[in-house]
Amino acid sequence: MSAADGSETPGVDAPRVSRFLLERLPGAEAPLAYELIAGGRSNLTYRVRSGEASWVLRRPPLGFVLPTAHDMAREFRVLSALADTRVPVPRPIALCEDAEVNGAPFYVMEYAPGVVVEERLPEGFARSSEERRALSVALVDTLVRLHAVDFEAIGLGDFGRPQGYLERQVRRWSQQWDRSATEDLPAIEELIRRLKRALPAAGDASLVHGDYRLGNLALDPRDPGRVIAIFDWEMATLGDPLADLGYTLMYWGEEGEPERGECPVPHAAVTARPGFLTRADLVEEYARRSGRDVGAIDFYCVLALYKGAVIAEGIYARFLQGKTLGPGFAGMTRQAGALAERALAIADASPLRALRG
Repeated sequence: MSAADGSETPGVDAPRVSRFLLERLPGAEAPLAYELIAGGRSNLTYRVRSGEASWVLRRPPLGFVLPTAHDMAREFRVLSALADTRVPVPRPIALCEDAEVNGAPFYVMEYAPGVVVEERLPEGFARSSEERRALSVALVDTLVRLHAVDFEAIGLGDFGRPQGYLERQVRRWSQQWDRSATEDLPAIEELIRRLKRALPAAGDASLVHGDYRLGNLALDPRDPGRVIAIFDWEMATLGDPLADLGYTLMYWGEEGEPERGECPVPHAAVTARPGFLTRADLVEEYARRSGRDVGAIDFYCVLALYKGAVIAEGIYARFLQGKTLGPGFAGMTRQAGALAERALAIADASPLRALRG
């Protein structure tokens, strides 16, 4: 059985996975129970229970996956490297690369209990403007700490190729678009053209998370200004740190904006509450704490929305195939167009001439 009630859990071959885990999880006893806790839109995340003890299992999504995406070994490696740094991550425990066990590689890590903010703030959490500001600052501070890590010193010197990172990002996501597109979208082609033309000069490289946003952080239930863990490292590499800042801004709404207006993603309404920093304040806070030049931030915002559009299209393609798991998919619609149009609006208004049409 997979779940505590005896039902099967899609994506987990309970007998085989349990045999693997019972030899590796300290204190684990049969039977193990599996519950999907986050999923469908990218890698699948399950809570593994043995009595009062809990761990987390991560595996790729079901169905078609893009080449180079959903690499469990890379996720496990970066978590292992960061486990003893000042960057808060769940400690990894075991990696299984034998697809015979569960149909795809997977890994298990510690369970990091905390508040994960998705489409709304939980009742009673970050109630005051002061707490919401502290949450905003903690998000920036944690990102700055990540970008300050000496990746050579922790054994990640070969984790990516920083030189030419931005050009490869534009090209790679163009290729992913060609593999994922459910129909033509001229706005994507226009974004590719402008991004190629507007590539900023290369700066200092850092470890880049690739999907850094409020929804991928676990926060202390008693202190919204403390980050317990950063999740979802599937797109981590070495590259331009401002790519993470631009990606964060894609999900960051502001007070007075329509929920799906300025930032057409469901999470934007959370940070539109009073007390949260504005996008400009986030950029300024990051620049002050990191010492980095953020003058070309519009490029990184456009890049993030372009990337987000391609990811959204891949999720939509899996939805059409019936290969998505977890809540939130009923009546799912294509989101790539809205994200691409938002990217073009930022580009059109940017002081960066190469981004403008």
